[in-house]
Amino acid sequence: MASDTILIIPEKTDIEFDEVLSIWTANGGRVKRLGKYWIKDEELTASKLVIYGNQTFALVLAQIYNLDLISPDDALITRLDKRWTKRDITLTQIGKIDGAILPAFIKPVIPKLFVAGSFSDLNAFNDATKGLQTTEEVMVSNIITDITAEARSYVKSGVVMDIALYEGTADTEEARLFLEDFLTDNHHQLPAVVVVDLAYSSSLGWFVLEFNACWGAGLNHCKAEKVIDCMKEATINK
Repeated sequence: MASDTILIIPEKTDIEFDEVLSIWTANGGRVKRLGKYWIKDEELTASKLVIYGNQTFALVLAQIYNLDLISPDDALITRLDKRWTKRDITLTQIGKIDGAILPAFIKPVIPKLFVAGSFSDLNAFNDATKGLQTTEEVMVSNIITDITAEARSYVKSGVVMDIALYEGTADTEEARLFLEDFLTDNHHQLPAVVVVDLAYSSSLGWFVLEFNACWGAGLNHCKAEKVIDCMKEATINK
Protein backbone atom coordinates (compact mmCIF):
# COMPACT_ATOMS: atom_id res chain seq x y z
CA MET A 1 0.00 0.00 0.00
CA ALA A 2 1.53 3.31 -1.07
CA SER A 3 2.09 5.66 1.85
CA ASP A 4 0.64 8.57 -0.13
CA THR A 5 -2.67 6.74 -0.62
CA ILE A 6 -5.30 7.85 1.88
CA LEU A 7 -8.38 5.83 2.74
CA ILE A 8 -11.32 8.17 3.35
CA ILE A 9 -14.00 6.81 5.69
CA PRO A 10 -16.86 8.36 7.66
CA GLU A 11 -16.11 9.74 11.11
CA LYS A 12 -18.73 7.41 12.56
CA THR A 13 -17.70 3.83 11.88
CA ASP A 14 -18.54 0.30 12.98
CA ILE A 15 -16.80 -3.05 13.45
CA GLU A 16 -16.53 -3.68 9.71
CA PHE A 17 -15.04 -0.27 9.03
CA ASP A 18 -12.54 -0.85 11.81
CA GLU A 19 -11.52 -4.18 10.26
CA VAL A 20 -10.89 -2.49 6.92
CA LEU A 21 -9.02 0.33 8.65
CA SER A 22 -6.82 -2.14 10.53
CA ILE A 23 -5.78 -3.99 7.38
CA TRP A 24 -5.26 -0.75 5.48
CA THR A 25 -2.90 0.72 8.08
CA ALA A 26 -1.11 -2.61 8.57
CA ASN A 27 -0.23 -2.43 4.86
CA GLY A 28 1.25 1.03 5.24
CA GLY A 29 -1.75 3.06 4.11
CA ARG A 30 -3.01 6.26 5.72
CA VAL A 31 -6.58 6.86 6.91
CA LYS A 32 -8.64 10.02 7.19
CA ARG A 33 -11.97 10.05 9.04
CA LEU A 34 -14.29 12.76 7.79
CA GLY A 35 -17.16 14.29 9.73
CA LYS A 36 -18.24 17.29 7.64
CA TYR A 37 -17.24 15.47 4.47
CA TRP A 38 -19.07 17.94 2.22
CA ILE A 39 -16.46 20.60 3.07
CA LYS A 40 -13.36 20.27 0.91
CA ASP A 41 -10.15 19.48 2.77
CA GLU A 42 -7.36 21.09 0.73
CA GLU A 43 -4.77 18.82 2.35
CA LEU A 44 -6.36 15.85 0.58
CA THR A 45 -6.15 17.27 -2.92
CA ALA A 46 -2.47 16.39 -3.36
CA SER A 47 -2.90 12.74 -2.37
CA LYS A 48 -4.25 9.63 -4.01
CA LEU A 49 -7.60 8.89 -2.38
CA VAL A 50 -9.66 5.76 -1.84
CA ILE A 51 -13.26 6.08 -0.66
CA TYR A 52 -15.11 3.58 1.51
CA GLY A 53 -18.50 4.52 2.91
CA ASN A 54 -22.22 4.84 2.30
CA GLN A 55 -23.63 6.02 -1.00
CA THR A 56 -24.17 9.68 -0.10
CA PHE A 57 -20.75 9.94 1.54
CA ALA A 58 -18.99 8.35 -1.43
CA LEU A 59 -20.78 10.24 -4.20
CA VAL A 60 -20.30 13.62 -2.57
CA LEU A 61 -16.59 13.00 -2.03
CA ALA A 62 -16.15 11.77 -5.59
CA GLN A 63 -17.58 15.03 -6.87
CA ILE A 64 -15.58 17.24 -4.51
CA TYR A 65 -12.22 15.56 -5.23
CA ASN A 66 -12.82 14.77 -8.91
CA LEU A 67 -12.77 10.99 -8.51
CA ASP A 68 -14.48 8.19 -10.42
CA LEU A 69 -16.14 5.36 -8.53
CA ILE A 70 -16.40 1.94 -10.16
CA SER A 71 -19.96 0.67 -9.89
CA PRO A 72 -21.89 -2.16 -11.53
CA ASP A 73 -24.65 -1.50 -14.05
CA ASP A 74 -27.72 -1.38 -11.81
CA ALA A 75 -29.93 -2.89 -14.51
CA LEU A 76 -27.53 -5.66 -15.57
CA ILE A 77 -29.43 -8.34 -13.70
CA THR A 78 -32.45 -7.79 -15.97
CA ARG A 79 -30.34 -8.87 -18.97
CA LEU A 80 -28.82 -12.01 -17.49
CA ASP A 81 -29.81 -15.47 -18.63
CA LYS A 82 -32.36 -17.11 -16.33
CA ARG A 83 -29.78 -19.83 -15.72
CA TRP A 84 -28.09 -17.39 -13.36
CA THR A 85 -31.06 -15.49 -11.88
CA LYS A 86 -33.53 -18.42 -11.53
CA ARG A 87 -36.34 -15.90 -11.94
CA ASP A 88 -37.87 -13.63 -14.55
CA ILE A 89 -36.69 -10.04 -14.07
CA THR A 90 -38.04 -7.23 -16.22
CA LEU A 91 -37.15 -3.57 -16.50
CA THR A 92 -40.05 -1.12 -16.46
CA GLN A 93 -41.16 2.20 -14.96
CA ILE A 94 -43.07 3.11 -11.80
CA GLY A 95 -45.98 4.44 -13.82
CA LYS A 96 -46.36 1.16 -15.71
CA ILE A 97 -46.86 -0.99 -12.63
CA ASP A 98 -50.43 -2.23 -12.37
CA GLY A 99 -52.30 -4.78 -10.32
CA ALA A 100 -52.07 -7.40 -13.05
CA ILE A 101 -48.36 -8.08 -12.37
CA LEU A 102 -48.73 -8.29 -8.60
CA PRO A 103 -47.73 -9.91 -6.34
CA ALA A 104 -44.12 -9.27 -7.33
CA PHE A 105 -40.75 -8.24 -5.94
CA ILE A 106 -39.98 -4.69 -7.06
CA LYS A 107 -36.68 -2.88 -6.70
CA PRO A 108 -35.60 0.59 -7.93
CA VAL A 109 -32.82 0.76 -10.51
CA ILE A 110 -31.37 3.72 -8.61
CA PRO A 111 -30.34 2.18 -5.28
CA LYS A 112 -32.42 3.14 -2.23
CA LEU A 113 -34.81 5.35 -4.21
CA PHE A 114 -37.49 3.47 -2.30
CA VAL A 115 -37.44 0.38 -0.12
CA ALA A 116 -37.40 -2.70 -2.33
CA GLY A 117 -39.69 -5.53 -1.38
CA SER A 118 -42.53 -7.87 -2.20
CA PHE A 119 -45.72 -6.02 -3.05
CA SER A 120 -49.06 -7.83 -3.01
CA ASP A 121 -51.30 -4.94 -4.01
CA LEU A 122 -51.03 -1.69 -5.94
CA ASN A 123 -51.87 0.55 -2.98
CA ALA A 124 -48.83 -0.70 -1.07
CA PHE A 125 -46.57 -0.04 -4.06
CA ASN A 126 -48.04 3.43 -4.63
CA ASP A 127 -47.47 4.28 -0.97
CA ALA A 128 -43.81 3.14 -1.20
CA THR A 129 -43.18 5.25 -4.32
CA LYS A 130 -45.28 8.29 -3.45
CA GLY A 131 -43.71 11.51 -4.72
CA LEU A 132 -41.35 9.81 -7.19
CA GLN A 133 -41.40 10.42 -10.92
CA THR A 134 -43.53 7.86 -12.76
CA THR A 135 -40.68 7.47 -15.28
CA GLU A 136 -38.24 6.16 -12.67
CA GLU A 137 -37.09 2.69 -13.69
CA VAL A 138 -37.78 -0.36 -11.55
CA MET A 139 -36.96 -4.05 -11.77
CA VAL A 140 -39.81 -6.51 -11.34
CA SER A 141 -39.39 -10.20 -10.59
CA ASN A 142 -41.42 -13.12 -9.33
CA ILE A 143 -41.15 -13.81 -5.62
CA ILE A 144 -38.98 -16.72 -4.45
CA THR A 145 -40.37 -17.85 -1.10
CA ASP A 146 -37.90 -20.56 -0.08
CA ILE A 147 -34.63 -18.63 0.20
CA THR A 148 -32.66 -20.17 3.05
CA ALA A 149 -29.25 -18.48 2.70
CA GLU A 150 -27.48 -15.48 1.21
CA ALA A 151 -23.78 -15.02 0.48
CA ARG A 152 -21.57 -12.04 -0.34
CA SER A 153 -18.56 -12.23 -2.62
CA TYR A 154 -15.92 -9.76 -3.73
CA VAL A 155 -14.70 -10.21 -7.29
CA LYS A 156 -11.63 -8.71 -8.97
CA SER A 157 -10.94 -9.15 -12.69
CA GLY A 158 -13.31 -12.11 -12.79
CA VAL A 159 -11.68 -13.86 -9.81
CA VAL A 160 -13.46 -14.54 -6.52
CA MET A 161 -11.36 -12.91 -3.81
CA ASP A 162 -13.59 -14.07 -0.96
CA ILE A 163 -17.11 -15.37 -0.36
CA ALA A 164 -19.02 -15.71 2.92
CA LEU A 165 -22.53 -16.40 4.17
CA TYR A 166 -24.32 -13.50 5.81
CA GLU A 167 -27.79 -15.05 6.16
CA GLY A 168 -28.83 -18.63 6.85
CA THR A 169 -26.82 -21.78 6.24
CA ALA A 170 -25.70 -23.43 3.00
CA ASP A 171 -22.63 -24.91 1.33
CA THR A 172 -20.31 -22.01 0.47
CA GLU A 173 -18.17 -24.24 -1.74
CA GLU A 174 -21.22 -24.89 -3.94
CA ALA A 175 -21.83 -21.13 -3.94
CA ARG A 176 -18.26 -20.49 -5.06
CA LEU A 177 -18.50 -23.04 -7.87
CA PHE A 178 -21.76 -21.51 -9.08
CA LEU A 179 -20.23 -18.04 -8.97
CA GLU A 180 -17.11 -19.14 -10.83
CA ASP A 181 -19.31 -20.62 -13.58
CA PHE A 182 -21.26 -17.38 -13.73
CA LEU A 183 -18.07 -15.34 -13.99
CA THR A 184 -16.72 -17.54 -16.78
CA ASP A 185 -19.72 -16.61 -18.89
CA ASN A 186 -20.35 -13.05 -17.70
CA HIS A 187 -17.19 -11.40 -16.34
CA HIS A 188 -16.99 -9.22 -19.47
CA GLN A 189 -20.26 -7.56 -18.40
CA LEU A 190 -18.95 -6.69 -14.95
CA PRO A 191 -16.63 -3.90 -13.83
CA ALA A 192 -13.05 -4.69 -12.79
CA VAL A 193 -14.09 -4.92 -9.15
CA VAL A 194 -17.59 -5.74 -7.95
CA VAL A 195 -19.57 -7.33 -5.13
CA VAL A 196 -21.84 -10.18 -6.21
CA ASP A 197 -24.52 -11.31 -3.77
CA LEU A 198 -25.97 -14.81 -4.15
CA ALA A 199 -28.99 -16.49 -2.61
CA TYR A 200 -29.86 -20.13 -2.10
CA SER A 201 -33.31 -21.60 -2.68
CA SER A 202 -34.11 -25.14 -1.60
CA SER A 203 -36.01 -25.65 -4.86
CA LEU A 204 -33.81 -23.67 -7.27
CA GLY A 205 -30.30 -23.82 -5.84
CA TRP A 206 -27.88 -20.90 -5.92
CA PHE A 207 -28.68 -17.81 -7.99
CA VAL A 208 -27.48 -14.23 -8.48
CA LEU A 209 -29.31 -11.93 -6.11
CA GLU A 210 -27.79 -8.52 -6.89
CA PHE A 211 -24.61 -6.57 -7.59
CA ASN A 212 -23.03 -3.88 -5.40
CA ALA A 213 -20.09 -1.50 -5.55
CA CYS A 214 -16.93 -2.37 -3.60
CA TRP A 215 -16.61 1.23 -2.36
CA GLY A 216 -19.86 0.99 -0.42
CA ALA A 217 -20.64 -2.65 0.34
CA GLY A 218 -20.16 -4.05 3.81
CA LEU A 219 -17.89 -7.00 4.42
CA ASN A 220 -20.76 -9.26 5.51
CA HIS A 221 -18.25 -11.74 6.98
CA CYS A 222 -15.77 -11.56 4.08
CA LYS A 223 -12.20 -11.04 5.26
CA ALA A 224 -10.84 -7.51 4.87
CA GLU A 225 -7.34 -8.76 4.08
CA LYS A 226 -8.71 -10.72 1.11
CA VAL A 227 -10.86 -7.94 -0.37
CA ILE A 228 -8.95 -4.76 0.46
CA ASP A 229 -7.63 -4.51 -3.10
CA CYS A 230 -11.20 -4.57 -4.42
CA MET A 231 -11.98 -1.54 -2.29
CA LYS A 232 -8.78 0.19 -3.29
CA GLU A 233 -9.38 -0.25 -7.02
CA ALA A 234 -13.01 0.90 -6.80
CA THR A 235 -11.80 4.53 -6.67
CA ILE A 236 -10.10 6.01 -9.74
CA ASN A 237 -8.05 9.17 -9.30
CA LYS A 238 -8.16 11.27 -12.45
